[in-house]
Amino acid sequence: MSGFEDWLGRSQSTSDVLDAGRSNALDLALGGDGILKAGDPLPALDHWLHFWDVRPPQGLGADGHPAKGGFLPPVKLPRRMWAGGRLTFHKPLFLGDEVRRTSTIVNVAEKSGRSGTLVFVTVRHELAGRDGLAVTEEQDLVYREPAPGVLPMPTAMPAPPAKWTRSVDPDTVLLFRYSALTMNGHRIHYDRPYAMAEEGYPALVVHGPLQAALLIRLAASSLDRPIASFEFRGQQPAFDGVSLHICGEPEEGGAQLWTQQGESRNMIATVRTA
Repeated sequence: MSGFEDWLGRSQSTSDVLDAGRSNALDLALGGDGILKAGDPLPALDHWLHFWDVRPPQGLGADGHPAKGGFLPPVKLPRRMWAGGRLTFHKPLFLGDEVRRTSTIVNVAEKSGRSGTLVFVTVRHELAGRDGLAVTEEQDLVYREPAPGVLPMPTAMPAPPAKWTRSVDPDTVLLFRYSALTMNGHRIHYDRPYAMAEEGYPALVVHGPLQAALLIRLAASSLDRPIASFEFRGQQPAFDGVSLHICGEPEEGGAQLWTQQGESRNMIATVRTA
């Protein structure tokens, strides 16, 4: 952890134009109609399809991510993933508008887990559109040691009992499309030999943000009030080749949500309405 305190408070800003084509491409990939146009409100979490961090080949690590260093601290642990996050939606963003994102490193913490040493880096993003601050988001990134052995493959099972359920086949085409739309080069999502031989997974890994996007879409289509906040946390990886169940239970002021493969929950989330 020596020297990481120098990264606390580090900030950078970038801007992007919210492209209706990207939102429509994701909507179609998830079975929607893809009829959004400039001027429509941006669907929740579709800002993740923007603000690409595109690097030349020499600027990439062996895992396909941008090489360590630069804005984020150069944590030496080899594995990294998006562990969870919290979002507050203050005002809508609109397709076709230019939006500025200001990112700040707010915490770096070392912990010990079942798999060994973990380092969590929390980044706060503030997105401002035509009417000022629209979204505040905190992302928790985790760096860890390689997992010992190969993780087990979940057994396909029917959807669990829940008020809201839908099932998705997270096949290679969907994973490739989401990687492309988010410019996510992490090889665990599309390079099966790498995912299995190098990182010890039994199959390709379903993106955490893709699971979060499916959960918030389920909530938005089921609730009768606008979503004010969304919090999510990954519990264990989900893989291609097994149906992924998207589940939700309404409660006063919002809902509890989760994704599930087999008997275990992969991601849990809470949504609160305005």
